[in-house]
Amino acid sequence: MKKFIFPTLISLALASSAFAQTAQLNGIAATVDEDVILKSEFDQAMTTYAQQFARQNNGRMPPEDILRRQVMERLVMTKLQVNRAEASGITVSDEDIMAAINEVAQNNNWTIAQLRANLEKDGMSFASYQAMLRDEISTQRLQQSFAQQRIAVSEAEVDNLLKNSANTGVQMHLANILVTVPEGATADQIAAAKKKADAAKAKLDSGADFAAVATEYSDASNALQGGDLGWRSVADIPPALVDTIRTLQPGQASPPVRGPTGFQILQLKEVREGAGAQMVTQYKARHILVPITGADDAAALAKANDLRNRISKGADFAKVAKDYSGDVATKASGGDLGWFDPEAHGPEFATALQNLANGAVSTPVKTAAGYHIIQRQDMRQVAGGNEALRNQAREAIGRRKLEDEWNRFMRSMRNEAFIQYFIPGFENEPGTTAVK
Repeated sequence: MKKFIFPTLISLALASSAFAQTAQLNGIAATVDEDVILKSEFDQAMTTYAQQFARQNNGRMPPEDILRRQVMERLVMTKLQVNRAEASGITVSDEDIMAAINEVAQNNNWTIAQLRANLEKDGMSFASYQAMLRDEISTQRLQQSFAQQRIAVSEAEVDNLLKNSANTGVQMHLANILVTVPEGATADQIAAAKKKADAAKAKLDSGADFAAVATEYSDASNALQGGDLGWRSVADIPPALVDTIRTLQPGQASPPVRGPTGFQILQLKEVREGAGAQMVTQYKARHILVPITGADDAAALAKANDLRNRISKGADFAKVAKDYSGDVATKASGGDLGWFDPEAHGPEFATALQNLANGAVSTPVKTAAGYHIIQRQDMRQVAGGNEALRNQAREAIGRRKLEDEWNRFMRSMRNEAFIQYFIPGFENEPGTTAVK
């Protein structure tokens, strides 16, 4: 009977070292579970984010080692999300990518040829841009699916928000630095995170630029954007942070504040009055409904995927709706729903619309009625009444909850992943070989 011999630490080290050398020869910058980040991908991302950061910060640049660390982390997180999306059955068609490209060109008043020329001027090939868009759409759809499964907003929460923000039309331009704390963190881990947040605040107090400090210290996904959170209404801000922000003057930063995901430093950049009239977004769309018959959810989903694939390959949406949709009220008109408020067909429908570009077609979206294939056709802003205000409040609460839950989900994915680096300047987990 043969005995199984466990490999020695020396043999493991030699194997790991040999793999690292092979990875370098093959142009691999890092492995993310069973996927790879090529050195060419990393170099392209470094160029892109360096240009973006310089434009946003008047030519000021963070130290190269900090930029490299943040860019690599962004690539790692993108790989994890795209792989999770693929494992969940989420797909992105060539038609989806072209719809996104057309929207970008239209928003900038460019032709496709002009878009190509601008990309080349920035050092990015059109093929790389398409790949980047595919990843972005995939991660958006993953987040959409996550929201449908995990985010719920009660009417009591809507009532409470409307009551407490009745006379607050103020909007605030915010930025943040987030130092994360692991779930179930030990006292030492919490203390280390607090020490890092305090160090970031000390730099700010000494006169350092907020965007530069955010890029250096923040663990948030917006670190490469200098921590910019954009314009937020009071409804979009977690209640625990509203009082802290109200004590700040434009340009000031708060002390580190402990929250559910770690320590945050918030900067109030600007303040403005909200629009006098409450405006709401409406969408024009069409859909195909595949009802769920009995308990056969899998059969309904398979049929919805088949119909969506036909449309992706060039089938006319309206004709497919007329032939196959289970919505008797709209199938004769090719699934046309006209103009409607986002919540008119339920929160799942609303989330899907928000994540689609005009002309794009969703993957199957599940509601109580069955599986929907949705094509967003247009979007507009109109003055809203009381129900519109409630929908706005519901969306704001949903966004707030999604931000917190999504950040937890991302941290969990990152903590469970096995990452190994093969280019200088990155420290590997114990038991793997780093490149010096």
